[in-house]
Amino acid sequence: MVDRTTAAEKEVTEKEARAVAEEARESGWGKPSFAKELYLGRFRLDLIHPYPRSSPEAIAKADRFLGRLREYCATLDGAVIERENRIPDEYVKGLADLGCFGIKIPEQYGGLGLDQVAYNHALMLVGTVHSSLGVLLSAHQSIGVPEPLKLAGSPEQKAKFLPRCAKGAVTAFLLTEPDVGSDPARLATSAIPIEDGQAYELDGVKLWTTNGVVAELVVVMARVPKSEGHRGGVTAFIVEMDTPGITVERRNSFMGLRGIENGVTRFHKVRVPKENVVGGEGKGLRIALATLNTGRLSIPAMCAAAGKWSLKIAREWSAERVQWGKPIARHEAVAKKISFIAATTYALESIVELSAHMSDEGRNDIRIEAALAKLWASEMSCKVADELMQIRGGRGYETAESLAARGERAVGVEQLVRDLRINRIFEGSTEIMHLLIAREAVDAHLSAAGALADADADLSAKAKAAAKASGFYARWLPQLVAGKGQSPMAFGEFGPLAQHLRFVERTCRKLARSTFYGMARWQAGLEKRQAFLARIVDIGAELFAMAASCVRAEMQRSGDAHQGAAAYELADVFCRQARLRVGELFDALWSNTDEADTRLSKRTIDGHYTWLEAGVFDPSEGTGPWIADWQAGASTEHSVARRFSGS
Repeated sequence: MVDRTTAAEKEVTEKEARAVAEEARESGWGKPSFAKELYLGRFRLDLIHPYPRSSPEAIAKADRFLGRLREYCATLDGAVIERENRIPDEYVKGLADLGCFGIKIPEQYGGLGLDQVAYNHALMLVGTVHSSLGVLLSAHQSIGVPEPLKLAGSPEQKAKFLPRCAKGAVTAFLLTEPDVGSDPARLATSAIPIEDGQAYELDGVKLWTTNGVVAELVVVMARVPKSEGHRGGVTAFIVEMDTPGITVERRNSFMGLRGIENGVTRFHKVRVPKENVVGGEGKGLRIALATLNTGRLSIPAMCAAAGKWSLKIAREWSAERVQWGKPIARHEAVAKKISFIAATTYALESIVELSAHMSDEGRNDIRIEAALAKLWASEMSCKVADELMQIRGGRGYETAESLAARGERAVGVEQLVRDLRINRIFEGSTEIMHLLIAREAVDAHLSAAGALADADADLSAKAKAAAKASGFYARWLPQLVAGKGQSPMAFGEFGPLAQHLRFVERTCRKLARSTFYGMARWQAGLEKRQAFLARIVDIGAELFAMAASCVRAEMQRSGDAHQGAAAYELADVFCRQARLRVGELFDALWSNTDEADTRLSKRTIDGHYTWLEAGVFDPSEGTGPWIADWQAGASTEHSVARRFSGS
């Protein structure tokens, strides 16, 4: 008998939720990891220097494609997308004709067979026409059908689906549900085996399905119940969107990304053949996490592009705008903002390029690096855009369309601010990224401490774990006392940047010691000290950005003396700014308002301060008829027709 009770209908405890996430996590470290070593207090410069590069053949091949793409992008008008709230069909067809839907798909399946570096550059180009174009391609190729198939698909699945994807059949990745975001233990969409196991019947609702409104193929994460002959668990399915029983209930609207096709998709008794299971039953979450590891590199690419555009606008406007008798760029208050934008943009591109090259090389495990790139780039690009808006003043807050209507240059700074904001939320919010990276960063401590880090372990187990942990720390802690960063001659080949690499080496040891102090102080309670762990992660992110900037500047100096000198200047100022942020983060590790914040939050939720909310009107308290209908499951009259399904 098959249990059809969904996970959402069952009570899922915090312990059970953690167990599900932990089971899906890739626990082994078969390859070295620069970032993992950094959090352990070991600065492995050899893992990123000399700076990795693409082969001359790969560069030439990418340049030919990017040249054609640049020419095509020059014919597109992002204002049309912004105004009409949709990407014109001819734009999509043009991108498909260029091969943009198969940039990373191997040539044997009809794709271009380009590397991650070239893919990132393509996203940067199309994303600066309009952010929604970058999201269209990214949602299709970074997390849509192509990536899971490349990672875990069978030869038959690749031969069947990848050629369609490469030609322009739009795809999407369906994981999130109305009541389930980052907690996979509560995934409610079910996949019941039918026809003696020859097929599955999908039922459920998926929310925020980017590309889902227009997709031809989707990857759906659904839960297979455990039964005789079925392992069960969250499983990945490739689903044809013209299958009976699928309804696109709504096309969602957002603060930014006004051209994306993002909606609500309902599955009702949707038959999926067993041949469309990717990787086997119960492997869905592992596939999803592996897909996101690579997919996260696309977001930093578009963040770096936003930084480049911001720098261009800031430079041009600050030089021509005169106040108090001189260009505003000559006023220190504005000059500091321009410096921040320039230095941070250099670091953004450095992280993107280094992570992409490391992904292409395949000799390092970059799960932490990719997560750090996504976290740091999404946060810093928003700060860059905000500073650009401040430099532009009222013109920054005004829409590009309004500026053009009164005869001024149509510079869409307010659109940039709106479009970038989602990057701190989707594909892992900043808060979730902090927890994900922290789990990886303290992995060695958890392995060594064992039951000491388990709140449910008994005293006997904790005593045995303490003995094991003492051996690990007896070997590890002495390594954190002194290191190469204390020598004034260390990293001398980096010239004036050597001081910053010495800082990174010293600071990563200090970071590791701080992590140990937190482990010793809170033991099993460390996982609940999310603010502490977030600061630990953020310090590591800044150190990663500093190291990436320095090794890239040295690579540029060795290739072009003039450009290298400029790169050294940018990297130097960035590192100086980053060191100030690192100092503030270290101070906040032990001097903060975390406990007071927790108490105040609890009392707020308990209703102690409702009097503070008095005196305003909340228009959202009146729910519209669509919400009531949707909650009742009425979907037909609100269906949204798909506009296109590939090329």
